[in-house]
Amino acid sequence: MKITFKHKELEQLANNDKLRLKMMGKNRAVRFKLRLTQLYAADTLHDVKDLPGNYHELVGDLKGKWACDLDQPYRLIFTPHEDPIPTDPNGKYIWLEIHGVEILEIKDYH
Repeated sequence: MKITFKHKELEQLANNDKLRLKMMGKNRAVRFKLRLTQLYAADTLHDVKDLPGNYHELVGDLKGKWACDLDQPYRLIFTPHEDPIPTDPNGKYIWLEIHGVEILEIKDYH
């Protein structure tokens, strides 16, 4: 899957092991790298749906975004490249038709 980053700082963290460890601590740095590896290896968002990490759609004000777990309570927040996001006739997002994501932030949204 193609991955882009909303902010240059996030891209630097994704590509620099030493910086990621310094800025995030060991646990979060390892989880961040693992989630990115899962996303890069996937052909579509559907491929990660059932992997560890609890990939899920967000609701309410965050509708149209997805998240996956890092270290509690932090989540990796991302949005599909597809615009509009593919939906079925019932308005549900079609994970199988999402081929790229933009990483937006790491956040505790609870």
